[in-house]
Amino acid sequence: MTELRTIWSRISAFILLTTSVALAAGPAADSAVPDSSMDQLPAFLLEIPDSITDVLVADTGSATLYRFGIAGNRVVAQDRRYMSIGLKGAGKERAWDRRTPLGVYFITEKLDTRGLDAKYGDAAYPLDYPNAWDQYRERTGYGIWLHGVDRNLPRRPPLDTDGCLSLPNEELMSLAEHLQPMLTPVIVARQLQWLDTSAIEQRRLEFRIALDMWRRSLEQQDLVAYLALYDDEFRHNGLGKREWSSFRYGVFANRSLAGIEISDVLLLADPEEPDLYLSRFTQVLKGEDGPVTTIKRIYWKRRPDAQWRIVSEDNG
Repeated sequence: MTELRTIWSRISAFILLTTSVALAAGPAADSAVPDSSMDQLPAFLLEIPDSITDVLVADTGSATLYRFGIAGNRVVAQDRRYMSIGLKGAGKERAWDRRTPLGVYFITEKLDTRGLDAKYGDAAYPLDYPNAWDQYRERTGYGIWLHGVDRNLPRRPPLDTDGCLSLPNEELMSLAEHLQPMLTPVIVARQLQWLDTSAIEQRRLEFRIALDMWRRSLEQQDLVAYLALYDDEFRHNGLGKREWSSFRYGVFANRSLAGIEISDVLLLADPEEPDLYLSRFTQVLKGEDGPVTTIKRIYWKRRPDAQWRIVSEDNG
């Protein structure tokens, strides 16, 4: 534990020495699209792997869906589209509140809408609401989709759905080739925010250090260092920190690892919760029975002292 504190102290000192950007309260709000000469990027996008070619950001405040293309570590604004959101606005908390959820989601599949209600239009893409963080916050409801509109009622006002994101049919179909189930992130925010690339890179490096500490503690089967990265308020599938620690103790005691690899690392800042971050990656555990591959999602909270703690996690 002392060694872990020392590492974090050095990280904190490094951050203070190398940047003067204040990020403790989350991404700074600035909804204006920056001039092309400005060195700014969407504040939510810290690191995007090569496997992801496009990211959608839904700005619920302006009823606009932005698409950003990813190529060679570059984030490029591609286009924007008008959209409709929930009748009661953004910030879903419970089932049937007719609000659109705020957070980081992934398209899970493409549905054939021919047998569905006409309001879903020419295509529909379910999102994975409620995700692990929504469950942590005890949010309820389901069936949040990105979908089209009724062909007979093509002009929907900005606030008009039961909580879904709705695009004109022709706009949704033009997006189809960019939507990859379980790969394409859909970040739903109150407002699109921008940060200097230097500030984003600083936070990305800090995040990477925390993630590598987690990986090394798992690889070395160092239960103390591993559990030290988990917040006292951690919850996962009904397990609190104490139950989780007991469960992981049993796993560590009964499993021998030859190594662990992580790849396709996606690092995102949550658009709604201050200092909440998501890491999503492919994990390969190498053991006596052969490799086990899992897609992991880990939700982190960054404390004011620059220490990172895991508050929830999930697979998929």
